[in-house]
Amino acid sequence: MNTAKKKGIGISFMTINTPTSTPTSTGQVQDKFGISTPTNIPETIARVIRALAGDKQLTGKELMNAVGLKDRKNFIEYSLNPAIENGFVRLLYPASPRHPRQKYLLTVKGLMVLNQ
Repeated sequence: MNTAKKKGIGISFMTINTPTSTPTSTGQVQDKFGISTPTNIPETIARVIRALAGDKQLTGKELMNAVGLKDRKNFIEYSLNPAIENGFVRLLYPASPRHPRQKYLLTVKGLMVLNQ
């Protein structure tokens, strides 16, 4: 750290040396629970997968709260539907998506991603 005084004004300037390189990625993304998922899966889907870890069956509202989102429309459009369409999450009642007791669980593919 270098300190220099400008003549006559009495103002101090500090120069701080910062590293020029940034650490490289490890290929894994850690969440707040310490569970990692591969980086080729979008983070929105990865959060849904991690929320369903441990053989959980969650309702849409419970899953949305576990992921930490508040807007239901965005959650369904950007997190839940892509997770279902890509085969990571399945519906408990697939024949009736609006079933009053509908819950979501991980598929074998979702479990494989979680266990990588």
